[in-house]
Amino acid sequence: MDFNFTEEQDMVRDGLSRLVREQYDWETRRKAIASNAGWRPEVWAQLAELGILGMPFSEADGGFGGGAVDAMVIMEEFGKGLVVEPFVPTVVCAGGFLKHGGTAAQKEEHIGGIVAGSAVFAFAYAEPRGRYDYADLETTAKKDGAGYVLNGHKAVVIGAPWASHLIVTARTGGDRRDRAGVSVFVVAKDSAGIVTRDYETVDGRRASEVYFENVSVPAEALIGEEGAGLALIELVTDEAIAALCAEACGAMKVAHAMTVEYSRQRKQFGVPIGSFQVLQHRMVDMYTAYETSVSLTYLATLRLASDETERKRSVSAAKVGVGQAARLIGQEAVQIHGGNGVTDEYAIGHYFKRLTIFDSEFGNVDHHMKRHIALA
Repeated sequence: MDFNFTEEQDMVRDGLSRLVREQYDWETRRKAIASNAGWRPEVWAQLAELGILGMPFSEADGGFGGGAVDAMVIMEEFGKGLVVEPFVPTVVCAGGFLKHGGTAAQKEEHIGGIVAGSAVFAFAYAEPRGRYDYADLETTAKKDGAGYVLNGHKAVVIGAPWASHLIVTARTGGDRRDRAGVSVFVVAKDSAGIVTRDYETVDGRRASEVYFENVSVPAEALIGEEGAGLALIELVTDEAIAALCAEACGAMKVAHAMTVEYSRQRKQFGVPIGSFQVLQHRMVDMYTAYETSVSLTYLATLRLASDETERKRSVSAAKVGVGQAARLIGQEAVQIHGGNGVTDEYAIGHYFKRLTIFDSEFGNVDHHMKRHIALA
């Protein structure tokens, strides 16, 4: 496998690193997530202007000819700054559904808006009783003439308060948990019958509970084949997991660096605590866990184009390894920082929160360990 980045990818990394460092500093982020909006639309517009939102799309789809590796590079830099703007829901998830399953008309209608920054998407797939089973759906889409009528409740829809559109999974046939009968729709969030309850998440992002009450959508809203959407959902969510692993790697790198620097400054018994061998060992363990996570993330990203079984095994292995490392690094960082580590004013506590929440997105460590074993 080739682990070298292209010149363009290195340029993207350098540009994003500069943007995050100069315009997404800690105090600016704190003010943004505490505001009524909860994000910075001007940053989203700047990402569009720089071509970041179009980077993972092919030139044929109106993008800049990138792919999963480009998304990985972008997400790692976002993780370093704890960027809250909805890149994964909009570009990776919605963009993934459109790339892999959308019609020419759907791509023309939506991808241009994503690349330009005018369309913001949220992925409404999770349900209160569904856990991590994408087929365990109570939301239904019943035929009504040429279109469909949606009814149901989606939980913890990340980025939904900012979204103009929703990607919605619903059951169009079969029994609950059946692999057959699952379909995917693109729905305008301002459609009649959609009710949302917005809130802030633990890690500083925004999410919504989304309720569908007899929401009418046209036949053109269906992405892919009716009743055969589960394989598409699994492909797109695997791509999202790989991107989130890259984000976690970026956050872990900064958390480790902050902890090492703090250990050099904080003194106990008249000497820096970083001189204590037991803490040195723990920080080495943190670094080893980070480096292992980077390797697992690279492998999972490169194997997204492999056959289904190999893709799923690599992604699940990464989710397990990165999830375990994120917990280790987050907890060790907070403990070595002591009381400062749990204050809202100190950045390390926010890195800990983001790394903790990472485990629950698209399946936790236990879920993916079981999936990996089953695939083996």
